[in-house]
Amino acid sequence: MKLFKPVLGLLLIWLLAGCSTFGDSDENPAAEGQGSDGGYGATTSGYGDGSSISGTETQGLGGETASLGGSFDDPQSPLSKRTIYFMYDSSQVQDAFIPVISAHAQYLLAHPQQRVTLEGHADERGSREYNIALGEQRAKAVARMLEVEGVSPGQLEIVSYGEEKPAAYEHDEAAWQLNRRVELVYQVN
Repeated sequence: MKLFKPVLGLLLIWLLAGCSTFGDSDENPAAEGQGSDGGYGATTSGYGDGSSISGTETQGLGGETASLGGSFDDPQSPLSKRTIYFMYDSSQVQDAFIPVISAHAQYLLAHPQQRVTLEGHADERGSREYNIALGEQRAKAVARMLEVEGVSPGQLEIVSYGEEKPAAYEHDEAAWQLNRRVELVYQVN
């Protein structure tokens, strides 16, 4: 029975992630050559140039920053990864990011006063309106997975920036891969 609940939870996450697609395409230009890290190297905690918008610090409303510390600073911990990447024209969470989302769910369950903003982003291809909707669908997909694990919807805020806040400014597949993402931004309490 102890093993049944986690397996059932993962199955539900997998099913919900599969049902949360928004205009999925069979075209998958980013899939070629991807390793177990989703093909994005070691930059899953922020921008590809090593800088981070949600790295180990959170930003308060007044611009002050506070470190979350602990596992958030340990590069071996899934909590240090706060960017979930997506395939082209898809809001389906890739299998490689399920353990990351699960770790954040466990953290949020252990810290019910903590809130996180799920910021959805898209690459520049598509209309502005479409990209805002796609970014929202991506953020909602991550939110659903967190909620299935027991996280209170009151701990989650969803924002979509579409293509308006790119992580990379080039106009090629490498940049587009970095721009198709949801960032988990923890709020300062």
